[in-house]
Amino acid sequence: MFRRFFPGFPIGSWAALALCGLAWAAPSSGLERLQPAGKTPVRVVTTVNFITDLVEQVGGQRVRVEGLMGPGVDPHLYKASAGDVRRLSQADLVFYNGLQLEGKMVELLERLPKAVALTDAIPRERLIRLEGGQGRYSYDPHVWFDVSLWKLTVDRVAAALSRVDPAGASYYQANARAYTQRLERLDAYIQRQIARIPPRQRVLITAHDAFAYFGRRYGLEVRGLQGVSTVAEAGTRDVQELARFIVQRRIRAIFVESSVPRRTIEAVIAAARAQGWRVELGGELFSDAAGPRGTPEGTYIGMLEHNVRTIVAGLLGDAP
Repeated sequence: MFRRFFPGFPIGSWAALALCGLAWAAPSSGLERLQPAGKTPVRVVTTVNFITDLVEQVGGQRVRVEGLMGPGVDPHLYKASAGDVRRLSQADLVFYNGLQLEGKMVELLERLPKAVALTDAIPRERLIRLEGGQGRYSYDPHVWFDVSLWKLTVDRVAAALSRVDPAGASYYQANARAYTQRLERLDAYIQRQIARIPPRQRVLITAHDAFAYFGRRYGLEVRGLQGVSTVAEAGTRDVQELARFIVQRRIRAIFVESSVPRRTIEAVIAAARAQGWRVELGGELFSDAAGPRGTPEGTYIGMLEHNVRTIVAGLLGDAP
């Protein structure tokens, strides 16, 4: 029965699903369905690794967090394994981004009673609508690049943890307040740094269209070679059109992403040089995944600080 409704889900994962007795419910955006775990640490599973970091910041010592996707993993293309399904079934709480970021897992996640979409905390009028999008495909999912929006998800994490672990509610709320203040400082830092770039040079070109929220919030024109999702690959025409734009605007640097193969961006650089303009590779940005665990870039704040330093250096012509 489940296979009929979710044909893209791996057969082995359905077997694990049946063995684990995973509970199912109709999709809901509220937290009322969450049940107390009755013990600590609360077992939490997350999807992308910067959500793992967020939950650890709020949950502190009262949670044990396991992320499914590590550094360099593209969530648009990620397929849940049988082991992932077991982890989801054994968790007390699951956090994911939503808005179709976890494309091949979304139907599974939406039907888990203990799964919480962080982007449900953001008013829909503050999201970027996708041209031609319909229903749940209507919005750009890359909300974390606007720190003022990502800040709204912090209280949702604290509220969900408090439902599952009521005894820790004051602890989670205090951590959420402290982390929110750090995000406010990060937001101000990014605005100061981007302001260093002359307005005509504030053009950010990357492998796929992940930075629209960043551009809107911090005042950059943004172009992505691929669309909002990486499922559809860029073709020769896309490469040539972007190269012409770079030549016309005399863009100094364009950027690769840690979770997207760099070959298409390298093709754009070659196409621009064939048209007589030398554009540099400005460096690598973190887009759909943070860096390795244990490094500054492995945290949400650290990945954005890295991105800002790389963008500013590249667009000012200071990239190594």
